Amino acid sequence: MTLTLLIIVMAALLIMTAALLFIPWSGTHSVSRDVLNRAFYHSRLRELERENTAEREEMVAELQHNLLDDIPAHQGDAAPKPLSRWVLAPGVAALLIISLGVFWKTVNLKNVLEWQEVTRQTPELLNRVMDPNAPALTMEEMARLGLGLRTRLQDDPNNVDGWMMLGRIGMALNNATTATDAFEHAWKLAPNNIDAKLDYAEVLIRSSDENDNKLGDKLLREAVSASHTNIRALSLLAFSSFEQQRFGDAIAAWQMMLGVLPQNDKRRAIIERSIAQAQAQTGMDNVPLAVKITLSPEAQQGMPANGTVFITVVGEASPVPVAVKKLPVGQFPMTLNIDDSNTMMPGSSLSSLHQGWIKVHISQDGTPAVQSGDWVGQSALIKFDQAKPTEVIISSRQP
Repeated sequence: MTLTLLIIVMAALLIMTAALLFIPWSGTHSVSRDVLNRAFYHSRLRELERENTAEREEMVAELQHNLLDDIPAHQGDAAPKPLSRWVLAPGVAALLIISLGVFWKTVNLKNVLEWQEVTRQTPELLNRVMDPNAPALTMEEMARLGLGLRTRLQDDPNNVDGWMMLGRIGMALNNATTATDAFEHAWKLAPNNIDAKLDYAEVLIRSSDENDNKLGDKLLREAVSASHTNIRALSLLAFSSFEQQRFGDAIAAWQMMLGVLPQNDKRRAIIERSIAQAQAQTGMDNVPLAVKITLSPEAQQGMPANGTVFITVVGEASPVPVAVKKLPVGQFPMTLNIDDSNTMMPGSSLSSLHQGWIKVHISQDGTPAVQSGDWVGQSALIKFDQAKPTEVIISSRQP
């Protein structure tokens, strides 16, 4: 209907333009200068006859001299021939050809027809989306529905549900620009609509733009503050925190979800695995091994003022150190923690050991190799128990 109306309007404009070319030449008679002079002469002559003054004869003679003498004797022979209308036909033809050419080049008729077809299909596609028992839309049908929704939203720009649906279609089509713009429009129309806020926040936290991530995180925190039991808001906040390596915040959000979900909910297992993964990333599952270092009376007297303490953990299966920690000499007794961050070799971890030895070496020159005059100490073969510190006494000096 729209295309037909457009063609009718264009045709009418072309006809009017062509008609304008003929209007200046449409007169069948032309008024010449001689005819005007003669008419003016007779009119003025009648006026002079009514005046009956002494100068009348002189004025008549002057009038004849000025007007009548200028009229040729054989004016019929010099009459111009009227211009034929067919001379304008090439101009009209050129106007039509140029107009149709510009129309054809600038208007993709095939796309226009497809757009009109999509507009007619939009109600049916919407009904299928809303009907849970209807067959799912294909990607092509989803794209058609998106185009139809865009057309509707041009006429109804305040339709929040329409913008939200267009955003979800954009996400389904992996079109981040469409999804972001549509969800932003919906959120601005209804900033207190929790679904609009969460939809917009979701595309923002998945963006590669850091500013988008910050705004998405802010919206999610607002949603969680408004409702601590909103599972979707908590889940998105946990995802955002984990992606930004704020593992503590992610764990807190997932733990809040566990407090809301029922015990038999299948999602609990997934959340628990996610918490364990976040704990592994932040080291929360890496319980440190506590070591207490004391000095014998002899070591207290011979301890250098400036030195380096090396604490080495060795497993029972291999003499190769699993973990080593280095720190300057301080006040004794000294209590410290050693954990997987002090692991020496990839593939081995302190938390995987069950028993072994803890060796302490106080170096005078700061080198890890034991030199003459260095103080050393070693624990017995013990089971590593994180509940209480393992005590190592420095009592012997390297000869």
